[in-house]
Amino acid sequence: MCGIAGIMTVSGDAPDGKALQSLTDALAHRGPDGDGIAVSGGVGLVQTRLAIIDLETGDQPFLAAAGKGKENAALVANGEIYNYVELRLDMGRVDFQTKSDCEPPLHLYFRHGLGFARHLRGMFAIAIHDPEEDCLVLSRDPFGIKPLYYAEIETGFVFASEPQALHRAGLVKAALKAGPRDELLQLQFSTGAETVFEGIKRLLPGETLQVRRGRISDRLVMHALPGGGPGDMPKGMALRRLDELLNESVGIHQRSDVPYGMFLSGGIDSSVLLTMMTRLNERPVRAFTAGFSGTTVSDERDHARAVAAATGADHTEVDFSENDFWALLPGVAAAMDDPAADYAVLPTYKLAAVARDAGLKVVLSGEGGDEMFGGYGRYRRVRRARIFGGRPMREGGVFDGLGVLRDHPTGWRDGFTRIEADAKTPGRTVLQSAQAVDCADWLPNDLLTKLDRCLMAHGVEGRVPLLDVKLASFAFGLPDKLKVRRGQGKWLLRKWLQSALPAAKPFTRKKGFTVPVGEWIGREGARLGPLVAKQSCIDEICDPQSVEGLFMASGSGNGQKAGQAAWVLLFYALWHRRHIQGVEPEGGVFEVLGG
Repeated sequence: MCGIAGIMTVSGDAPDGKALQSLTDALAHRGPDGDGIAVSGGVGLVQTRLAIIDLETGDQPFLAAAGKGKENAALVANGEIYNYVELRLDMGRVDFQTKSDCEPPLHLYFRHGLGFARHLRGMFAIAIHDPEEDCLVLSRDPFGIKPLYYAEIETGFVFASEPQALHRAGLVKAALKAGPRDELLQLQFSTGAETVFEGIKRLLPGETLQVRRGRISDRLVMHALPGGGPGDMPKGMALRRLDELLNESVGIHQRSDVPYGMFLSGGIDSSVLLTMMTRLNERPVRAFTAGFSGTTVSDERDHARAVAAATGADHTEVDFSENDFWALLPGVAAAMDDPAADYAVLPTYKLAAVARDAGLKVVLSGEGGDEMFGGYGRYRRVRRARIFGGRPMREGGVFDGLGVLRDHPTGWRDGFTRIEADAKTPGRTVLQSAQAVDCADWLPNDLLTKLDRCLMAHGVEGRVPLLDVKLASFAFGLPDKLKVRRGQGKWLLRKWLQSALPAAKPFTRKKGFTVPVGEWIGREGARLGPLVAKQSCIDEICDPQSVEGLFMASGSGNGQKAGQAAWVLLFYALWHRRHIQGVEPEGGVFEVLGG
């Protein structure tokens, strides 16, 4: 796990050394164990390293060995290639220079060109400079687990693991783009390739770009999900295959030369991971659970404690308090440079800090389980007719009906509508199309961005075994009846867990995961509302009096919607102050907003 960046000039002249060093400095938190820069012709590549596999010889950039026909070719990578052991065996007599999991992709590129990423099983953002072909190649894993951003500027092509690195290096000005900003307000994340920053785009999940003389010349797309509709698989066969794939995926996701653990929420997905990790490890699994004391929201710690006890896990409970909320939120917003106003960033950020302090560099997490196995309630609603309570996904936005925004956004759902149209491929069921929609944008641009930024802010790598390409292909292709039964999603996962760990009580209905942000905001609404309303970015889009009323209503008996909107505005105000105005966060929420 690392940070990567680079520059390719239009002129072919060597890129500016100070800019390359600035990129390195801006990504140091992603790779605290070392860094490297390689310059050849008009291309400079940067990597900051978090050492996980091959601690001794795995420093990057990787350079092709002399006399191998690709003089000075270089690779930098952010991620983990879990099938690197198998790839090395399959590639025969290749003269590998290291034992790193990220060296095989360079040799695969020599053999397969732009199609090299199809042979990789893992999470990755990779950049390769091929001087012989005079090109730069960027590639991202099919689910978008690892991030990569780029910009075509006057002097060339620039890229980095985080947009803030391009800003800090002075390569792209930090300017806001209204369309994605409106998506952020209404959806809590933004869709597609466009980011909230003018000029900066996301490399899409599964996309590979070829760049020549600082301009994109070709692109390929590798889809995460299989085409066509569901298969017809008997329950018994499906359970056996699920067990095999869970064993395989969790096994390869544990490949590491450093200590690892997992995040345990007490829900189905993390309980499945803990159960399989317990099977595969001789020592107790280190598990971390967050909870919220002194609030009205459901706390998952009791159930997580029971699951941990049943597996013999080394379990750490982490309390996220109201004081944590006010103290940590500015730092969280600073870490989320590609913003996702998902309140789950809060416990994730603190859990990562606790895991790091406990000596861990790798954490497994259950992201992707709902998307792959049909867990969300919105999937069940979209299958029903309106007369029976059905409705489209994300039909309404966060600020609909509140009268807070000066000009209510009208095009905020356009990107999502395009995604919905693309997801309805021939043969897919309504449920599969809904799953595909979430995999295209919600998953990479909210959940996985949250995991990446919150963990990498503390130098911890997050791994997601339920998004392994083989396991995901199997899950997505299951018949609908093995995903949703009797009003519950993830039926097959629940059935497997019922047999593998009865103490998890997988068919017991549980309340959804909630962070009590509305409750906390409401307690300080009279003080906080005016502070948020006076921020220039809020005054630009909102009526100040309405903002103050919104914060006063947050946390009240009927204030759930107001609390959600107040949370989004608070997050946006803190995010804007750091990433558009360029003010480093010093102190807690009130100090930052009052400064």
